Amino acid sequence: MDEYVGSAKFQGLRDKGRIQQRQRVLVDGASGGVGTFAVQIAKSFGAEVTAVCSTRNVETARSIGADHVIDYTREDFTRSGQRYDLILGANAYHSIFDYRRALSRDGIYVVVGGGLARIFQAMILAPLLSLIGTKKTCFFIANINRKDLVFLKELLEAGKVVPVIDRRYPLSDAAEALRYLEERHAQGKIVLTIEPAVKPLESPAPGR
Repeated sequence: MDEYVGSAKFQGLRDKGRIQQRQRVLVDGASGGVGTFAVQIAKSFGAEVTAVCSTRNVETARSIGADHVIDYTREDFTRSGQRYDLILGANAYHSIFDYRRALSRDGIYVVVGGGLARIFQAMILAPLLSLIGTKKTCFFIANINRKDLVFLKELLEAGKVVPVIDRRYPLSDAAEALRYLEERHAQGKIVLTIEPAVKPLESPAPGR
């Protein structure tokens, strides 16, 4: 699962978002399991990163390297007048038109997550809207390949990307872990741990 998440963010930024050094990049949903990877990967490319998250996650976003943090409970970045070269929608709460309004003249909005309604909206409208003007919108599904996984491995080994772990659950509590995820409380990744198998007691040797 982590391989898919990492590849999705990496390919979304590089292949679809065409990320470049010193670009203004915004990650919407920056404190979740997906967003925390995206912020750090964008920083590894040398971008100026703005993270969008809730009040309780502001410090988490700063700790992983975000240059600017917007608390969405206090400010709507789509109406602030700021413009971004690349917006990555890890949690697409706004409409596709709101995101486009926050793009710079040649900006790109990449949808990688969100509710079903937002994803379907992006799948249907993105190709049409991209034909109008110079702003681009796209939705994609990651293609896991060895080359990109090796690159992500190097980022992890160099400490440029550090997984943010919210909670750990034993595999037997997987249902509770899923409930926690569905409530959208997670600050980073949720980890399921597999309990070691209990070694059976050896039977005494015959005659003993």
